[in-house]
Amino acid sequence: MGRFVVMSMTETAADRVREIVAARDGARGIRVGIKKGGCAGMEYTVDLVTEPNPKDDHIEADGAHVYVAPEAALFLLGTQMDYEVTKLRSGFTFHNPNQSSACGCGESVELKPADLKALAEARAGA
Repeated sequence: MGRFVVMSMTETAADRVREIVAARDGARGIRVGIKKGGCAGMEYTVDLVTEPNPKDDHIEADGAHVYVAPEAALFLLGTQMDYEVTKLRSGFTFHNPNQSSACGCGESVELKPADLKALAEARAGA
């Protein structure tokens, strides 16, 4: 078993992360978090990282670096991050097994935290 990772990313998402980092001086990656808001209760946040927080979970795929805020790890456990471009929007999307419902616009979601015990066991086994 490899190193424990909170979430994974598709090749498309990794490509986009690398593009974002390459376009900005001093950028090291992106940070994914969650905040209360939106019509379903929670929204994902994606921010540029210049100084990684040592408390963040760090995910690396194909040279793309993503950091997960500690308070978001429980909600993002098992999530796959993707990047999609449609006629209406382009942006990162999250396929999250902890999601119990989403609003129609897809911008906010209702998330239930993953089992703390499962997270602790996964980290211990890493």
